[in-house]
Amino acid sequence: MSVRYQLVIDCADPDRQAHFWAAALGYELAPPPTGFATWDDYYRDLGLPEEALTGGADRISDPQGGGPAIWFQVVEDAKSVKNRLHIDIHASGDRADPIETRKKRVDAEADRLVGLGATITCVMYQEGIDHYAVGMKDPEGNEFDIN
Repeated sequence: MSVRYQLVIDCADPDRQAHFWAAALGYELAPPPTGFATWDDYYRDLGLPEEALTGGADRISDPQGGGPAIWFQVVEDAKSVKNRLHIDIHASGDRADPIETRKKRVDAEADRLVGLGATITCVMYQEGIDHYAVGMKDPEGNEFDIN
C-alpha cells in the first residue's frame, strides 16, 4: 500500500519559493483549509506566534492530484551544503525522440526557469551517451535538474 506524503523544503522566503515552484512544476498555490481566509489565519488558530507567520503563500499542490503537495517552511539558517535530495523535472519528452530534439526541449525549459529566477549550474552531456540534462538552482540555491 502506498502512503500520502508532502515534500517540505526549508527556505527563507516561502512566498517567493511557492510562486517559483508553482510556475516551474505547473502546480497551483494551495488554498488554506476550509474556514480560513489565509494560511496565516489557519496557523494563528493552531497557536503559532506572529513571528512564525509568512504573510503569503507557502504551499503548492498538483492541480491534477498526481504529484505530492509541497510546503515551504521558514528556517533561519541559510542553505550551506549541497542538497541530499533534489527534484528532476522531465522536459525532454519521449526517449525515442532524437537526442537533439530532446536537448532543445530541455534547453527551452531551462531558459523559461531562468526567466523565473533560477540559475544554470552545469550541462550534463557526453557525446555518445543518450542522456542530456541541465543542472540548476532555484532562487534560494536549492539544486534541481531538468532532463
